[in-house]
Amino acid sequence: MITLYTFGPYFGLPDGSPFVTKALLLLKMSGLAFTENRNGYAKAPKGKLPYIEDGGEKIADTCFIRLHIENKYHFDFDEGLSREQKAIGWAIEKMCEEHLYWVLIVDRWLDPENYKKGPSHFFDSMPAAIRPVIAAIVRRKIRRDAYGQGLLRHSESERARLAKRDIDALAELLGDKPFMFGDAPRGLDATVGAFVMGILCPVFNTAGRSTAEGHPNLVAYRERVVARYFAGK
Repeated sequence: MITLYTFGPYFGLPDGSPFVTKALLLLKMSGLAFTENRNGYAKAPKGKLPYIEDGGEKIADTCFIRLHIENKYHFDFDEGLSREQKAIGWAIEKMCEEHLYWVLIVDRWLDPENYKKGPSHFFDSMPAAIRPVIAAIVRRKIRRDAYGQGLLRHSESERARLAKRDIDALAELLGDKPFMFGDAPRGLDATVGAFVMGILCPVFNTAGRSTAEGHPNLVAYRERVVARYFAGK
Protein backbone atom coordinates (compact mmCIF):
# COMPACT_ATOMS: atom_id res chain seq x y z
CA MET A 1 0.00 0.00 0.00
CA ILE A 2 1.13 3.56 -0.71
CA THR A 3 2.09 5.75 2.24
CA LEU A 4 1.67 9.50 1.83
CA TYR A 5 3.70 11.64 4.21
CA THR A 6 1.74 14.69 5.31
CA PHE A 7 1.66 17.49 7.87
CA GLY A 8 -1.93 16.80 8.85
CA PRO A 9 -5.11 18.90 8.86
CA TYR A 10 -4.84 22.51 9.91
CA PHE A 11 -7.12 25.57 9.67
CA GLY A 12 -10.09 23.41 8.65
CA LEU A 13 -8.18 22.23 5.57
CA PRO A 14 -7.28 18.60 4.75
CA ASP A 15 -3.64 19.62 5.21
CA GLY A 16 -1.84 22.84 6.06
CA SER A 17 0.13 22.59 2.79
CA PRO A 18 -1.57 23.05 -0.59
CA PHE A 19 0.98 20.65 -2.07
CA VAL A 20 0.04 17.90 0.38
CA THR A 21 -3.63 18.59 -0.36
CA LYS A 22 -2.80 18.25 -4.06
CA ALA A 23 -1.17 14.87 -3.39
CA LEU A 24 -4.21 13.77 -1.40
CA LEU A 25 -6.44 14.72 -4.31
CA LEU A 26 -4.26 12.91 -6.85
CA LEU A 27 -4.39 9.71 -4.80
CA LYS A 28 -8.12 10.01 -4.22
CA MET A 29 -8.73 10.66 -7.93
CA SER A 30 -6.71 7.58 -8.87
CA GLY A 31 -8.69 5.35 -6.50
CA LEU A 32 -5.50 3.82 -5.11
CA ALA A 33 -5.44 2.66 -1.51
CA PHE A 34 -3.11 4.69 0.68
CA THR A 35 -2.39 5.62 4.26
CA GLU A 36 -1.18 8.89 5.73
CA ASN A 37 1.88 9.24 7.94
CA ARG A 38 2.53 12.52 9.74
CA ASN A 39 5.99 11.66 11.02
CA GLY A 40 8.05 11.67 7.84
CA TYR A 41 9.35 15.21 7.53
CA ALA A 42 12.78 14.44 8.99
CA LYS A 43 13.31 11.73 6.36
CA ALA A 44 11.89 13.62 3.37
CA PRO A 45 14.11 12.85 0.34
CA LYS A 46 14.09 16.48 -0.83
CA GLY A 47 13.60 18.10 2.56
CA LYS A 48 9.94 18.87 1.90
CA LEU A 49 6.51 17.28 2.12
CA PRO A 50 4.72 15.59 0.54
CA TYR A 51 6.36 12.43 -0.62
CA ILE A 52 5.09 8.90 -1.00
CA GLU A 53 6.57 5.50 -0.31
CA ASP A 54 5.43 2.73 -2.61
CA GLY A 55 6.98 -0.71 -2.62
CA GLY A 56 10.12 0.53 -0.94
CA GLU A 57 10.54 3.43 -3.38
CA LYS A 58 10.28 7.03 -2.18
CA ILE A 59 8.93 9.62 -4.59
CA ALA A 60 9.06 13.30 -3.64
CA ASP A 61 7.31 16.30 -5.24
CA THR A 62 3.73 16.24 -6.43
CA CYS A 63 4.68 16.38 -10.12
CA PHE A 64 6.71 13.18 -9.75
CA ILE A 65 4.06 11.58 -7.54
CA ARG A 66 1.60 12.12 -10.36
CA LEU A 67 4.01 10.68 -12.94
CA HIS A 68 4.61 7.67 -10.69
CA ILE A 69 0.87 6.96 -10.46
CA GLU A 70 0.46 7.37 -14.20
CA ASN A 71 3.42 5.18 -15.11
CA LYS A 72 3.10 2.40 -12.52
CA TYR A 73 -0.68 2.16 -12.26
CA HIS A 74 -1.59 3.31 -15.79
CA PHE A 75 -4.00 5.94 -14.54
CA ASP A 76 -4.64 8.80 -16.96
CA PHE A 77 -5.29 12.03 -15.08
CA ASP A 78 -5.85 13.83 -18.41
CA GLU A 79 -8.16 11.32 -20.02
CA GLY A 80 -9.97 12.80 -22.99
CA LEU A 81 -8.02 16.05 -23.10
CA SER A 82 -6.44 17.44 -26.23
CA ARG A 83 -2.74 18.30 -26.45
CA GLU A 84 -3.69 21.97 -26.21
CA GLN A 85 -5.74 21.38 -23.07
CA LYS A 86 -2.87 19.46 -21.50
CA ALA A 87 -0.53 22.36 -22.26
CA ILE A 88 -2.99 24.84 -20.77
CA GLY A 89 -3.30 22.62 -17.68
CA TRP A 90 0.47 22.60 -17.17
CA ALA A 91 0.64 26.39 -17.49
CA ILE A 92 -2.16 26.86 -14.95
CA GLU A 93 -0.49 24.45 -12.54
CA LYS A 94 2.74 26.42 -12.67
CA MET A 95 0.91 29.71 -12.15
CA CYS A 96 -0.58 28.25 -8.96
CA GLU A 97 2.56 26.54 -7.72
CA GLU A 98 5.21 29.09 -8.62
CA HIS A 99 3.31 32.36 -8.15
CA LEU A 100 0.04 32.06 -6.26
CA TYR A 101 1.76 29.80 -3.73
CA TRP A 102 4.08 32.62 -2.67
CA VAL A 103 1.14 34.98 -2.21
CA LEU A 104 -0.42 32.40 0.11
CA ILE A 105 2.83 31.86 2.03
CA VAL A 106 3.57 35.57 2.52
CA ASP A 107 0.00 36.26 3.62
CA ARG A 108 0.02 33.44 6.16
CA TRP A 109 3.54 33.60 7.55
CA LEU A 110 4.56 37.24 7.38
CA ASP A 111 1.34 39.04 8.25
CA PRO A 112 1.41 39.22 12.09
CA GLU A 113 -2.29 38.55 12.66
CA ASN A 114 -2.54 35.73 10.16
CA TYR A 115 0.63 34.18 11.53
CA LYS A 116 -0.71 34.28 15.07
CA LYS A 117 -3.98 32.61 14.04
CA GLY A 118 -2.37 30.08 11.71
CA PRO A 119 1.24 28.94 11.24
CA SER A 120 2.30 29.79 14.79
CA HIS A 121 0.41 26.67 15.87
CA PHE A 122 2.77 24.46 13.86
CA PHE A 123 5.19 24.92 16.75
CA ASP A 124 2.77 24.18 19.60
CA SER A 125 4.20 20.71 20.23
CA MET A 126 7.73 22.04 20.78
CA PRO A 127 9.12 22.79 24.26
CA ALA A 128 8.13 26.31 25.28
CA ALA A 129 11.74 27.36 25.83
CA ILE A 130 12.81 26.80 22.23
CA ARG A 131 9.51 27.45 20.46
CA PRO A 132 10.05 31.20 19.75
CA VAL A 133 13.61 30.60 18.58
CA ILE A 134 12.66 27.89 16.07
CA ALA A 135 9.66 29.90 14.89
CA ALA A 136 11.84 32.96 14.30
CA ILE A 137 14.36 30.92 12.29
CA VAL A 138 11.62 29.45 10.09
CA ARG A 139 9.95 32.81 9.49
CA ARG A 140 13.30 34.39 8.66
CA LYS A 141 13.96 31.67 6.08
CA ILE A 142 10.51 32.16 4.55
CA ARG A 143 11.11 35.91 4.32
CA ARG A 144 14.49 35.31 2.64
CA ASP A 145 13.02 32.78 0.20
CA ALA A 146 10.05 35.00 -0.69
CA TYR A 147 12.39 37.93 -1.30
CA GLY A 148 14.65 35.76 -3.44
CA GLN A 149 11.66 34.51 -5.43
CA GLY A 150 10.72 38.15 -5.99
CA LEU A 151 7.21 38.48 -4.56
CA LEU A 152 8.34 40.12 -1.32
CA ARG A 153 10.12 42.83 -3.26
CA HIS A 154 6.66 44.22 -4.07
CA SER A 155 4.48 46.29 -1.76
CA GLU A 156 1.42 44.77 -0.11
CA SER A 157 -0.89 46.51 -2.60
CA GLU A 158 1.22 45.32 -5.54
CA ARG A 159 1.12 41.76 -4.25
CA ALA A 160 -2.65 42.01 -3.95
CA ARG A 161 -2.89 43.17 -7.59
CA LEU A 162 -0.81 40.22 -8.76
CA ALA A 163 -2.85 37.76 -6.69
CA LYS A 164 -6.04 39.20 -8.16
CA ARG A 165 -4.81 38.51 -11.68
CA ASP A 166 -4.09 34.87 -10.78
CA ILE A 167 -7.44 34.36 -9.07
CA ASP A 168 -9.41 36.21 -11.75
CA ALA A 169 -7.71 34.02 -14.37
CA LEU A 170 -8.75 30.84 -12.54
CA ALA A 171 -12.34 32.07 -12.29
CA GLU A 172 -12.41 32.98 -15.98
CA LEU A 173 -10.97 29.63 -17.06
CA LEU A 174 -13.40 27.72 -14.83
CA GLY A 175 -16.41 29.64 -16.09
CA ASP A 176 -19.66 27.77 -15.48
CA LYS A 177 -18.09 24.30 -15.71
CA PRO A 178 -18.16 21.97 -12.70
CA PHE A 179 -14.41 21.32 -13.06
CA MET A 180 -11.59 23.02 -14.92
CA PHE A 181 -12.02 21.01 -18.12
CA GLY A 182 -15.69 20.08 -17.95
CA ASP A 183 -17.98 17.73 -16.08
CA ALA A 184 -15.28 15.40 -14.74
CA PRO A 185 -12.23 16.26 -12.62
CA ARG A 186 -8.81 15.92 -14.25
CA GLY A 187 -5.31 16.17 -12.86
CA LEU A 188 -5.40 19.96 -13.03
CA ASP A 189 -8.23 19.98 -10.50
CA ALA A 190 -5.91 18.45 -7.90
CA THR A 191 -3.75 21.56 -8.13
CA VAL A 192 -6.43 24.19 -8.59
CA GLY A 193 -8.69 22.55 -6.02
CA ALA A 194 -5.91 22.56 -3.42
CA PHE A 195 -5.03 26.20 -4.00
CA VAL A 196 -8.61 27.47 -4.16
CA MET A 197 -9.28 25.70 -0.86
CA GLY A 198 -6.21 27.37 0.62
CA ILE A 199 -6.97 30.84 -0.68
CA LEU A 200 -10.58 30.66 0.56
CA CYS A 201 -9.61 29.40 4.02
CA PRO A 202 -11.70 31.52 6.44
CA VAL A 203 -9.00 31.55 9.13
CA PHE A 204 -6.94 34.10 7.20
CA ASN A 205 -7.91 37.66 6.30
CA THR A 206 -6.24 38.35 2.96
CA ALA A 207 -6.84 40.31 -0.22
CA GLY A 208 -6.68 37.03 -2.12
CA ARG A 209 -9.50 35.56 -0.09
CA SER A 210 -11.63 38.65 -0.70
CA THR A 211 -10.97 38.39 -4.44
CA ALA A 212 -11.83 34.68 -4.52
CA GLU A 213 -15.01 35.22 -2.49
CA GLY A 214 -16.05 37.70 -5.18
CA HIS A 215 -16.19 34.83 -7.68
CA PRO A 216 -19.21 32.63 -6.87
CA ASN A 217 -17.99 29.99 -9.32
CA LEU A 218 -14.74 29.55 -7.36
CA VAL A 219 -16.62 29.30 -4.07
CA ALA A 220 -18.93 26.67 -5.57
CA TYR A 221 -15.94 24.86 -7.08
CA ARG A 222 -14.27 24.68 -3.66
CA GLU A 223 -17.43 23.20 -2.17
CA ARG A 224 -17.68 20.70 -5.03
CA VAL A 225 -14.11 19.47 -4.54
CA VAL A 226 -14.52 19.20 -0.77
CA ALA A 227 -17.82 17.32 -1.07
CA ARG A 228 -16.42 14.88 -3.64
CA TYR A 229 -13.11 14.07 -1.98
CA PHE A 230 -13.20 15.11 1.68
CA ALA A 231 -16.78 14.56 2.79
CA GLY A 232 -16.89 13.55 6.43
CA LYS A 233 -13.34 14.68 7.22
